[in-house]
Amino acid sequence: MQRHLPVDKLARDSRFETIPIETLIFDPRNVTRADEPSRNAFSPESYEAPDAARSLMHGIFVGEIQALEGAGRTCFDFDTGEGDDEAPFELKLDMARQCWDEARHVEISVKLGDHMGSEIGEFAEQTTLYEAACNEDPVLRLAGVNRALEGLAIDVFNTMKSFGEATADPMLEFCEDWMLADEVTHVKMGSDWLRKITEHDPDRRAKALEFQRAVDKLFSFGGFRGEDDDSPVHLARTFRRLAGFSDDEISELVDVAAEAMAEAQALTQAAAAG
Repeated sequence: MQRHLPVDKLARDSRFETIPIETLIFDPRNVTRADEPSRNAFSPESYEAPDAARSLMHGIFVGEIQALEGAGRTCFDFDTGEGDDEAPFELKLDMARQCWDEARHVEISVKLGDHMGSEIGEFAEQTTLYEAACNEDPVLRLAGVNRALEGLAIDVFNTMKSFGEATADPMLEFCEDWMLADEVTHVKMGSDWLRKITEHDPDRRAKALEFQRAVDKLFSFGGFRGEDDDSPVHLARTFRRLAGFSDDEISELVDVAAEAMAEAQALTQAAAAG
């Protein structure tokens, strides 16, 4: 079996179509301009909410597949050890446990998609999560996947749980609450291992945190995640703290989201002017 499997080698059947994340980021329909009124398509009161919820649920589904693939690759890609290109055996055990969780999440997400009236492949898949899981340094994988993208999953699942409550959908509310508990564990594992492995290597820690910040900014683009009313997904501060985020780190995420929103609006205005 090949180690460090590139993203174009992922196994997908004919139902799946992948698109680059840039296609989503630079789609002007996904960006609220500064001179436009606030619009949150994921608000239960919005006429767009059913389609937005189904699209997000499909995004969760493919994200869980990639999280399963990424955690499995970390178990396999690295020799056991303490070097920059090695992974401690106990870390591999945690990643194996995460594989079990992600496999259950895939099954739950498929059933929720059916419940919400969508089908596999109705929406395109972008593979940024798996790409973040391809880094040659296991610490950067922890920062990019477990802390950044699994951290995003905390925010998304908390939002979907609230959406299920607001729309009187107990199945959606219960399932999202169940998966949310797992995501807190996954992020906490990433936080703990990042600090443990880089305890005596501040340069490596700084590099990992910078990679995490880049991934966080990418997924905040266009106001998708933030603390404004028109942001579909809000930071789940309490669950973030349980997952090992400090208040300073949470505040930085707010700043990153604001930067991403401002850059998206500037690009949209520039495209309109050009």
